[in-house]
Amino acid sequence: MLHLRVISPAAQTSALLRVLRADGGVTHLTVARGAAVDPAGDLVQADVAREAANKVLADVQALGIVHTGGLTVSAVESVFSDAAERATRAAPGDPDDTVVWDELLEETHEESTLNVTFVAFLTIACLLAAIGVATNSPVTIVGAMVVGPEFGPLAALSVALFRRDRPLARRSVLALVAAFPVAMGITLVATLVWERFGWITAEEVMAAHYIDFIYQVGPFSLVVALLAGAAGMLSLVSAKSAALIGVFISVTTVPAAGYAVVAATLGEWQRAFQSVAQLAVNLVGIVVAGVLVLALLPRAGRRYGPFGQVVQMFSGRPRR
Repeated sequence: MLHLRVISPAAQTSALLRVLRADGGVTHLTVARGAAVDPAGDLVQADVAREAANKVLADVQALGIVHTGGLTVSAVESVFSDAAERATRAAPGDPDDTVVWDELLEETHEESTLNVTFVAFLTIACLLAAIGVATNSPVTIVGAMVVGPEFGPLAALSVALFRRDRPLARRSVLALVAAFPVAMGITLVATLVWERFGWITAEEVMAAHYIDFIYQVGPFSLVVALLAGAAGMLSLVSAKSAALIGVFISVTTVPAAGYAVVAATLGEWQRAFQSVAQLAVNLVGIVVAGVLVLALLPRAGRRYGPFGQVVQMFSGRPRR
């Protein structure tokens, strides 16, 4: 379930309560008159079934309270209540299959922001990837995959394409287009220094067969990117963080960028171009898979998407 916390001007509280009471997916409704100080007003709180959240949030925002008061939504990990069970049963669909769009948009908007922190993480990841290439270390490559923050903008771009949200699309593309060249440029300088010290040699890189998968583009490159993108989007809409970590380890984005830099400094242009191709395949595959997942999952006003219909067919569970 989701916990809804609203600061409502006293004049709008009655209308807000009517909206919340009218939806069977809302429970644990409480009001504290005059409890809010800034902005001034009443504090209204409720728990909302995920399946009902899109409609409830839309109805509350239609009252204009986001401009005159405040609206906060947070996930509730555990709820022990018969009333909550009734609210969940009253809402159509399954909570794990429900995309709460306001929640997803807020998260992807934050993750797609181009700032110093994003560039710093991407740079560190590229440097780790370059070190992994130089030392023939798959463990270091995996570390670079986990540190890389690039899935955020890719997921945001998937959401933007699905919803035709041009501002979010521009924001996501800007984060990727601006951050990758900066990170790769810093990695280029560092790699040249390491080569000058003799820490990286062409012979060692060419003999590093444990990490050949980084630059070798094949049909499974796209397959893995599609599967990882699908798993990543599912983890975002269902709040499965453990699955998202697995996605980071699956895709060859940052390692390909790091390998391209190292290969270019050593004059191994074929491997450099192959690495760039690997990077492009992974980026495109993740975005395409994210869009497909959003298209197949249930949407507002529709109880079950294609996935849900198949599950219902074989599980025998009654439709609510």
